[in-house]
Amino acid sequence: MWRNHPTESYSNYSGISSSLSSSTYSNFSSQTKWQRISNKSMSREINHSSVCRPYRVPLMEDDSTDRDYTTAQSIVGTCPIMCPEKERIQREGLRDLAIFERLNGNPRKSSSSLAVKKFCRTISLKEIQASDLRPLSVLEDTLDHLMKLLESSDHSFLLLHDFIFDRIRSIRQDISMQNINNDQVICMYQKMVRFYVTSHHKLRRCEGDSTTLSSIHHLNMEQLTKCLGSLYNLYDMNRNFESIFDNEAEFRSLYVLLHLDSQSNSAGESLSLWFSRLSSFIISSKEMCFARTVLRSFRMGNFWRFFHTIASESTYMQFCIIEPFILEVRAHALACINSSGYKLHPYPLRTLSNILMIGELDLESFCNASGLQTSHDDVGNKVLPTKQTGFSHPKGGFQCNVFSWLELLKKDVRQSEFSSASDSC
Repeated sequence: MWRNHPTESYSNYSGISSSLSSSTYSNFSSQTKWQRISNKSMSREINHSSVCRPYRVPLMEDDSTDRDYTTAQSIVGTCPIMCPEKERIQREGLRDLAIFERLNGNPRKSSSSLAVKKFCRTISLKEIQASDLRPLSVLEDTLDHLMKLLESSDHSFLLLHDFIFDRIRSIRQDISMQNINNDQVICMYQKMVRFYVTSHHKLRRCEGDSTTLSSIHHLNMEQLTKCLGSLYNLYDMNRNFESIFDNEAEFRSLYVLLHLDSQSNSAGESLSLWFSRLSSFIISSKEMCFARTVLRSFRMGNFWRFFHTIASESTYMQFCIIEPFILEVRAHALACINSSGYKLHPYPLRTLSNILMIGELDLESFCNASGLQTSHDDVGNKVLPTKQTGFSHPKGGFQCNVFSWLELLKKDVRQSEFSSASDSC
């Protein structure tokens, strides 16, 4: 894991809670600006007395696991394959093999190169044996195996996500039970966060029962916030005083961007308190400045700055977090222009499409979905007449091309982002 060395000394700070603050926005149709989100403060005591390197504590992620870390500290996994042989044989007998684990498609036969240990919710550390746990090298190979499956086009993303989602939780469980907190684990957690973030984006495009998809999306977001919290703790545990980790600023910025969600019901610490524990090097990084600008523009209703900042500075991973809010901002922009425009001077659709980073045809469809009618001016250009009374926020499910450059960004970055963590180790 490569580390960058800023000129200033890196201050000590603790990790964050994985939960996010909640708030409620005012109705865009009756407000000219968005209501600012009020972040709830966390009543957690912070120990500022220690300035030394943090003590390595276990990564406690899944509350369902019965923990006794006095026992776990002495456990070192010895399982040499991705799935313990005992579990594989048992699941073969029960026909409990995922399609990716079946040997030649046989639902009752697998192999050591296909079977991957499942996540077990009720595992007890007092009963666990070393042969049930995979050592770090095997866990790294297992994660690489799972990430390669994402490149498969033979199966739907929902099927891929269901399998990888479960097996990644099992990897994190093995790491937690062995109390492994080194640089290699940081690389692994960065890969896992990337999976959750890109899934956050891809699940929105999956077809199926809306209730089921909503549940899957919620669980993915829940594990993303937990994984981010563990990653931040790992950064702190392994930090040298005058260094930061590769890509740390980008991964830190995701926590800020997750505060775009005003519908989150989980309570968390305020951003101001969280920022107070970050070093000035992280706060002044381009990734963090980008996240703060996007969040501020979103809360203030500055749709021009919101879109142009994203178009000029966003990484693919940052965009995956922001993307669900783009239609919301576009709807707010239409509401503002419709209510504040001069009735005798319709707004040119071409100008509006440039501001909102959307194709002219898509914009016309979006206007119609919002209850606004378009027309043509004297020279044949499409315009949006203002002061229309039929505006309403478009129903959920409206789809259009988000940004013209998104496909290029995905093509250039998708392959490298999953490998960048391992390349930096």
